[in-house]
Amino acid sequence: MPAARESLLDAACAALVRRPWAAVRMVDVAMDAGVSRQTLYNEFGSKDGLARALVRREADGYLAGVERALTTPADARERLTATAEWTASAARDSALVRAMLTGCWTERLPAPTLAGVASGSAVPAQRRADGPLPSPGDFVILVRDRALAALSAPGGPAAPETSELARSCELAVRVALSCVAAPPADGGVAELMHRVLPRQLG
Repeated sequence: MPAARESLLDAACAALVRRPWAAVRMVDVAMDAGVSRQTLYNEFGSKDGLARALVRREADGYLAGVERALTTPADARERLTATAEWTASAARDSALVRAMLTGCWTERLPAPTLAGVASGSAVPAQRRADGPLPSPGDFVILVRDRALAALSAPGGPAAPETSELARSCELAVRVALSCVAAPPADGGVAELMHRVLPRQLG
């Protein structure tokens, strides 16, 4: 039931804006999504399963945005800048993304353990959500490696991790994360990136 699952996740996300996760009730999420409470439990198993699926969806959405930024028609420096700007804006717009990238979970948010949990779910998407969730350090590696793959010469092997390009990719991710923790003024992300990244990458 992919449509019901997405509706339930949307409803849970909307509920989280209005109240702390501890006060979000499964019956209300089901009602707001227009499905039965049994459907909710069939999809997620429990409130913790719903939390893990919500965090997984936010992580996947953030990484999809990284991919879009890395495929913009621009040079490597501008693509890394776009990735940093996306990271800062995604964290500004979503408390869950901000928590995932910084590891700072407030009492208002669900804070599922990063380690995977045993999943007996018949729903493939929930089995994936029940797997290990990325830590802040994992996101650094995931985004760095995606950037390195996207910016390496087409058809050739990815640049070794010790290359200038790899170092620039990691630097871009770490600068972006610093902007999540301490947001600069408007336009400040691009200014920082242009200051720290060489004009020519490769």
